[in-house]
Amino acid sequence: MGVKLTILGSGTSDGIPVVGCDCPVCRSKDTRDKRMRTSLSVEGNRGERAVIDTGPEFRLQAIRAGIKKLDGVFLTHAHADHVHGLDDVRPLSRTMPLPVYGNSKTIDEIRERFSYIFKETQRGGGKPRIIPTPVSEPVVLGGLTFTPIPVKHGILDILGWKIEEEAHLPCAGTISAVYLTDTSEIPAASRKIIGKPAILIIGALRTRPHETHFSFEQALTAAAEIGAERVCLTHICHDYPHEEIIEFCRNFMKERSLKGISTEPSYDGLEITL
Repeated sequence: MGVKLTILGSGTSDGIPVVGCDCPVCRSKDTRDKRMRTSLSVEGNRGERAVIDTGPEFRLQAIRAGIKKLDGVFLTHAHADHVHGLDDVRPLSRTMPLPVYGNSKTIDEIRERFSYIFKETQRGGGKPRIIPTPVSEPVVLGGLTFTPIPVKHGILDILGWKIEEEAHLPCAGTISAVYLTDTSEIPAASRKIIGKPAILIIGALRTRPHETHFSFEQALTAAAEIGAERVCLTHICHDYPHEEIIEFCRNFMKERSLKGISTEPSYDGLEITL
């Protein structure tokens, strides 16, 4: 078994269904159109387990995915839809403090927004035991390496993450996946870090342009330039149902005469093995 990636959530900041919305996607019976806020679980061959982002539904996502322990939390940035479930790591940090990694700005915001975690308070209720850790270099968890990838989210400097593990076969080298959400630009230096991963999970909000997110076309264009073998779109809004996004991906590949790349929208619960 290789590294196992599980899409815990694939929706944008509103989630789907959106509160108060009666559009066809929000009323859809297709379970793939029910999208919690974006998050990813990573399991390594040695039993390592980490998550990228802890959004507002993290408790529900962790229960559904059977997460019973964590070795690390990797944050892309500190927007509410990516961190507001951080308190729910409480049961997973009782025996040992849990390192939480992000860029310096994200870690500063975590310390401010979750200030109660670091203050002396009355007994009872409990608090998560976390170690906020600013990083700019790779982090090793057992046999997994998480490398931060600086990207732009509008004017904000946020992180994507490259996940690598040494392959079991001596001649196979290193296998890798890249996770980029809430991305509107990938700097040239970051493309060098990305390389050519086996899996690219990339944010793609909708077809219409957005100031701080890739559209479907922009995300797929970036993915084609990167040359990943398999591309999964995430951080998707409620403009289109899952089936229509599949069709968009097919048409994009056909129109660009691109071959040898698998493209698809992700969905909550999707499991990918490297």
